[in-house]
Amino acid sequence: MNNQYLLKLRNGEKLSTSQQVKMILLLSLPAILSQVSSTVMQYIDASMVGSLGADASASIGLVSSTTWMFGGVAFAAITGFTVQVAHAIGAKDLLHARNIMKQGFIVGEIFVFILMIIGVSISFQLPIWLKGTESIQYSASMYFLFFALFLPFQQLNYLSTGMLQASGNMKIPSLLNICMCFLDVVFNLFFIFYMDLGVMGASIGTGCSQLVISLCLCAFLFFKSDSLSLHKNEKMSWEQDTLKQALRIGLPVGLDRLVTSSAYVAFTRIVSPLGTIAIAANSFGITAESLCYMPGYGVQSAAVTLIGQSIGAKRHDLTYRLGVLTTILGIGLMTCSGLFMYFGSPLMMSLLSPDPSIVILGVQILQIEAFAEPMYGASIVVAGVLQGAGDTLSSSLMNLISMWCVRIPLAALLAGNYGLTGVWFAMALELNVRGILFLYRLFKKKWMSKLAN
Repeated sequence: MNNQYLLKLRNGEKLSTSQQVKMILLLSLPAILSQVSSTVMQYIDASMVGSLGADASASIGLVSSTTWMFGGVAFAAITGFTVQVAHAIGAKDLLHARNIMKQGFIVGEIFVFILMIIGVSISFQLPIWLKGTESIQYSASMYFLFFALFLPFQQLNYLSTGMLQASGNMKIPSLLNICMCFLDVVFNLFFIFYMDLGVMGASIGTGCSQLVISLCLCAFLFFKSDSLSLHKNEKMSWEQDTLKQALRIGLPVGLDRLVTSSAYVAFTRIVSPLGTIAIAANSFGITAESLCYMPGYGVQSAAVTLIGQSIGAKRHDLTYRLGVLTTILGIGLMTCSGLFMYFGSPLMMSLLSPDPSIVILGVQILQIEAFAEPMYGASIVVAGVLQGAGDTLSSSLMNLISMWCVRIPLAALLAGNYGLTGVWFAMALELNVRGILFLYRLFKKKWMSKLAN
C-alpha cells in the first residue's frame, strides 16, 4: 500500500491529506519496528552482561560512546548515496539509481575498512584515554576490538537497509532486523556463557548476528528488490557528479556524527570519575532511553524517503507539508515514549541490572530525561527532513552549537556537586534547546532553497 502512494507521488498525482498521513504511517511503522529491534539487541547485550556484575557493565559503558562515533561516521559515509538513490527513484530513473547504489557500496566498504584498521589499532589504549578504572580496562578493550573487526558487516547492514528504505521498502529491513534480535540471543548465550567469554562474547555474538543479517539484506537488495536489483548487462560507471554530491551531502553528516559522538566521548570522560556505579547507571540509562527515542528514528527514516522522493519527482507542493506532518508524528510518538520512560523507568532499569544501587540511580536520571523526549523527537525527525532535502550542513551546525555550547559545559559544571543526576539534567536541557533550533529551521523554510540544487 505504501508503494501505491509513493507511485502516485512519483507520477505527480494528487494525494489527499488522509493519503499523505497513511503514506507516512505505512512507511514509519516498519522503520520504527526495525529501530526498536536494534534497541532490543542492546537490551539483550546489557541484560546478559549485567548478570556478570557492575564491572562488566561498566566496561561496555566506557567504550559505548566511541562505538557510536565509529558507527555514526560509517553511516555518514553512505548517506550521500542513499539520499541520491531516493532522488533518482523519485525521478523514475532506476538505471541511475542502481549505478549510484553500486558506487555507494564500493566507497562505503573501502571507507569502513580504513575505519576498522583505526579501531583495531586504538582498542587497547582507548579505555586508558577514557579514564576507565584498571579493573575494567582489559574487558573494555576486547569488547571494542571485536566491535571494530565486525564493522564491515555493520556497514553492509547500513548500506542495504538504507538503499531499500530509499526505494520505499521498509518491511524487509524491519523483518530481518527483528530476526537479528533472535540471532543475537542465540549467539550471546553461546559466546558469553557456553564459551565463557564474558564481555568479549557479547561483542562477538552481536557481530555474528550482524554478519548473518547483513548478507541476507544484501541478497534481497541485489536479487529481489523491485527498483534496485542488479541487471546482468548493466555495467557500473563512475559518475563524478554522483561522487561530488555524495561528498556534499555526506561530509556535513560525517562532521555532525563526529561533533555529537566526540561530545558523547567527552560526556563519558565527565561521568567516568564518578565511579563504577555511575558509569554502569549511565550506560544502562542510555540503553533504556534508546528504546524510547527509536520511534523518532523510525519516523526519520520515513522522512528521508518521502522528502527525497518528493524532490526527485519535483513535487515541491508536497515537500514542506510532508516535512511538517512527519515532524508532528515524531513529536507525538516521543511524547508518549517520554511518559512511558517516566513511569516505566523502574521496570526498565530492573530488567537491565540486578544491582539496587544502579537501578535507583538509573531511575532518577531517566525520569529527568523523560521531559526532553518531545523536543528530542522534533530534532530527530527534522534532521531527516533536512537530510532528504540534501541540507545536511545546517543539522551539523545546530548539533555543534547545542552539544558543545550547552550540554558539555553544563554537565562539567554540575557533575561535581550533583553527580550523575546533574549531568543528565544538562543533557535534558540541551535536547530541548536542540529541538527548538531544529523546529526554527523547519518553519523558516530556508532549507527549501536547496531543492533547486
